[in-house]
Amino acid sequence: MSSARNDSDSPLPQEGGNTPELDSVARDTALIARARNGDERAFGELMQTHYPATFRLVVAILRHEHDARDVCQEVWLTVWKTLPTYRGESRFTTWLHPIATRRAVDHLRKRQRWFSRFLPFSAGPDDRLGAPEPIAADDTPAELAAAERRALFEKALAQLPPLLRAALALREIEGQTYEQIAHALGCPVGTVMSRLHKARQLLVRKLQSSRP
Repeated sequence: MSSARNDSDSPLPQEGGNTPELDSVARDTALIARARNGDERAFGELMQTHYPATFRLVVAILRHEHDARDVCQEVWLTVWKTLPTYRGESRFTTWLHPIATRRAVDHLRKRQRWFSRFLPFSAGPDDRLGAPEPIAADDTPAELAAAERRALFEKALAQLPPLLRAALALREIEGQTYEQIAHALGCPVGTVMSRLHKARQLLVRKLQSSRP
């Protein structure tokens, strides 16, 4: 990244009477304009603003915090390189989140190929969100049962094909609409609905087969 400086390094002007949403859009627009001219500080502010939501999106798909941080680094490097292609015809997040989604799906595919090649006898990668919590001596039977159900769910979710897993995470965890998921995954709405149907069916079958 270059460190070009321009006259817009001064604080952004505040306009009275705007809603917070309009203010955030105006701020994004100003930061993007500066970043496209090589202003690293402006890009850093843009990333700081949108990183939390991007991370939540990626971790919802990967279910693994460490991997999600690695993927987010790739996402923002891609954003820096391709920011000139953003034309401002839609909200910045509408352009950003599909990049994050596709990077997360690519990561899942790479993990599956790696495990299928080098660990053919493995039960699969541990994709649970964070490390498993130790069982405490004072845990109640209800707490132990809930922890076991969560572990089974995470294991079943980790076994779904990447595109099915991504569609399910975007719908059930992120609460996105069919249209938003279609935009993020680059496919028709009908394909999204089909993938969600298959993902739910497959998830139920895996959960049923894992019961003692």
